Amino acid sequence: MAPFVSPTIAARRDQMFPVLADADIERMRRFGEPGAYAAGDRIVTAGEVSPGLIVILSGKVEITQAGGLGRPEPIITYGAGNFIGELAQLSSRPSLVNAEAIEPVEAIVIPSQRLRDLMVQEANLGERVMRALILRRVGLLESGTSGPIIIGPGGNGDVLRLQGFLTRSGLPHRALDSDDDPCAKTLIARFHVDPHHLPIVLCPNGKLLHNPGESELARCVGVLRPVDADKVYDVAIVGAGPAGLAAAVYAASEGLSTIVLDCRAFGGQAGASSRIENYLGFPTGISGMALMARAYNQAQKFGVEMVIPDGAKLLGAAAEGARYKLEVGDGEMVRTRTVVIASGARYRRLDIANLAQFEGTSVHYWASPIEARLCQDQEVALVGAGNSAGQAAVYLASQVRQVTLLARRDSLNATMSRYLVERIEAQPNIEVLAETEITALEGHDGNLDRVRWRNRLTGEETARAIHHIFLFIGADPNTDWLADCNVALDAKGFVRTGPDVKPGHGLMETSRSGVFAIGDVRSGSTKRVAAAVGEGAQVVAALHAYLAQRRPPR
Repeated sequence: MAPFVSPTIAARRDQMFPVLADADIERMRRFGEPGAYAAGDRIVTAGEVSPGLIVILSGKVEITQAGGLGRPEPIITYGAGNFIGELAQLSSRPSLVNAEAIEPVEAIVIPSQRLRDLMVQEANLGERVMRALILRRVGLLESGTSGPIIIGPGGNGDVLRLQGFLTRSGLPHRALDSDDDPCAKTLIARFHVDPHHLPIVLCPNGKLLHNPGESELARCVGVLRPVDADKVYDVAIVGAGPAGLAAAVYAASEGLSTIVLDCRAFGGQAGASSRIENYLGFPTGISGMALMARAYNQAQKFGVEMVIPDGAKLLGAAAEGARYKLEVGDGEMVRTRTVVIASGARYRRLDIANLAQFEGTSVHYWASPIEARLCQDQEVALVGAGNSAGQAAVYLASQVRQVTLLARRDSLNATMSRYLVERIEAQPNIEVLAETEITALEGHDGNLDRVRWRNRLTGEETARAIHHIFLFIGADPNTDWLADCNVALDAKGFVRTGPDVKPGHGLMETSRSGVFAIGDVRSGSTKRVAAAVGEGAQVVAALHAYLAQRRPPR
């Protein structure tokens, strides 16, 4: 069988693997140190943190991806003028590929911190390097060979959970069906795994995990690292959705030491949008995941420290240079001068007694290619009447046989953008049932067999053989963690800000001085991606003003 060739490599090879001119290499020298490798030396090992971006001056290096399944697969051979690295090197994360010298190599080694300096100080050159790093990650995602391997029954709830986490984290991975994939059976036999203990995950560093939680998996693959309890940050941002990432980019680019925490993955609810077409500057539209991935990479470019998935548990007062402390993870602590609450909202659930029985396998809260593959050629039910529901319905209609959209209102016009309503009306395989609500879910062993719904006007009940439903019925504020933090909330649980909560406060400052709230979690905010990004930018001015007032005199 011919080796897989990434569509991105085929289409944009010159941008992915540029050859630097001598003048470019000279400009890069001041950011790195000389390096030398003998033929046969392993320069970079998958699963381990690499020395940084490596610019080859002479010699040849073979890049391979292992994937944990036998002989490494070659990607490319680099020569003089090429550089080794992808997005992992931007933030000192473990490498996803191997790099081995096949001739004696002379090089310049640029560590991650200096790589970020290069991006800022050499804008034109940094742009070319950044584009190559991003495209290389895209190529690895397309190949489906690098990164951790998930092994378990197809459609298993925990397999889908782990796939969803890695997908939303922008991490290459591979899922093997333990029932019929020969490679999966080989690995199960090699590690003597009892079928009842599936799924398992084989990490690039060789460690085997048995049905891990997201945090355990993130630590194994190196995207979640211990928090430095001795460091005092200028700002800690709780939430990595549009508002939090915007605040991080603007704060870090203006010189504030910034840390971002999120209990799930970057992107928030916007990351679950299959297509956003009314965001300024994207006339052809963009997926929520792509938009948020760009923001996430942009934040790392400016040196933002990402602690994901690791949510804040408690906000308290601190001393010794830090005004606040955030309790996170397993007894870890973040010390900071200011806090920005951007924890957004959590998905609202149907009031159905046995709903939890089907979550993860048949009940879904976002529509990605993973879910679409599960539903291929089937009829699905989708509940909701907002823009996120409309975007999901249109996307699923291109992947499944029939989408039945259930809405409690009498029409979609009051809650959905007109362009989405028109698009839904134009799809022959989308049926809209207004004034309708789900009354029961029926199934066994966590798998849905039948959905029952009722027309609220006529009382007529319908039962249909549907195995997957998608819920986009709004969200509640993600503020449970603030219950004992002395931050004022409104009657619905959103964070109160501005003069109405404390005289003299700015629009986004909460009842605690130096603690701000932005985005969907803020009471009275406009629940739109663009509005959240705007508040993320706006809050940085308030951070500067607050920090300036408390900066000790020279």
